[in-house]
Amino acid sequence: MAVQRDWFEKDYYKALGVKDGATDAEITKAYRKLAKANHPDANPGREDRFKEIAAANEVLSDPAKRKEYDEVRRSGPAQGFGGSGAGAGASGFRSDDLGDLLGNLFGQGGGRGRSRGGGRSPRRGDDLETIISLSFADSVAGAITAVDVMADAPCETCNATGAAPGTTPVLCSNCGGRGTIDANQGFFSFSQPCTTCGGTGMRVEKPCPTCHGSGAHRRARTVKVRIPAGVEDGQRIRLKGRGGAGVNGGQPGDLHVTVRVAAHELFGRRGSDLTLVVPVSYAEAALGATIKVPTMDAAVSVRVPPGTRSGRTLRVKGRGAQTKGGSGDLLVTVEVAVPQELTAEQRAAVEALAAAGDGAGIRTYLGV
Repeated sequence: MAVQRDWFEKDYYKALGVKDGATDAEITKAYRKLAKANHPDANPGREDRFKEIAAANEVLSDPAKRKEYDEVRRSGPAQGFGGSGAGAGASGFRSDDLGDLLGNLFGQGGGRGRSRGGGRSPRRGDDLETIISLSFADSVAGAITAVDVMADAPCETCNATGAAPGTTPVLCSNCGGRGTIDANQGFFSFSQPCTTCGGTGMRVEKPCPTCHGSGAHRRARTVKVRIPAGVEDGQRIRLKGRGGAGVNGGQPGDLHVTVRVAAHELFGRRGSDLTLVVPVSYAEAALGATIKVPTMDAAVSVRVPPGTRSGRTLRVKGRGAQTKGGSGDLLVTVEVAVPQELTAEQRAAVEALAAAGDGAGIRTYLGV
């Protein structure tokens, strides 16, 4: 795994606001919160902060990268390299060992500072974050929609070379095309990115008028998103390769879409089950009845047993949301409706029911 020089200089734990020993869940939670608050689409001017957050998450969310990053922080220059001269110290640590260590970390061969490759190695594109609003019906049935994202894309004018049409980049005279230069630090040396060419190994003499020599430019892009059936509010969908463009032939990043589901006027949701509240009359609850209730596609008949109490939930199999784990159910909660006004005929019927002993003894357990 290639160790990045930034690992010596940046504290990714601090960037995400977590402790060194943070769990994967804590890191993910911190990243999502900060990414949402600093996303450049919603907060113009925070591009640098968003990139810092994304870079930190890319390292700390990958167990292998995080382990190597922690090792680099413990053994890197920030911890200090003591010693007396070029010989071995009391611990037997020699300067050529130190040179080999830094050579491995910065891509050098040995402690003499010879570069083993330029700065034009492929680099993966940035991961992008966006939010999509979805109707309740589409979240249950699934849908195909589209989102607009702002991201760096390869410049079409110069074919991502950064040079104006009709010209080509030339070899950097400062680094000889390696992309790195040797920096001497006392008794050892290591490579660092060439400041003249920015580590690319090439120099653009006449920049492209569209991207101004960067080889990429920021533009709006429409991405189709397939929403799976049964998606829940707050769920994240990862679209591999639909993020920012890679550099120097690197793979594009991913697009992470957070789904926000609107409320429904009738239905609620509990996991893969849908919920529905249905009013019934006193007669239907007392005598029992077969009633029709809506579902997300067609109405179904539900049997209300005699003596059903208000608040009882009846289950209709297979009428919930379709998910990877299977189909949920429709949970119908019965509420006995009490009329606010009665006709003369209704009042007479209720009074006759009361006179027949309706409600007798229902509160005896209270002891009053």
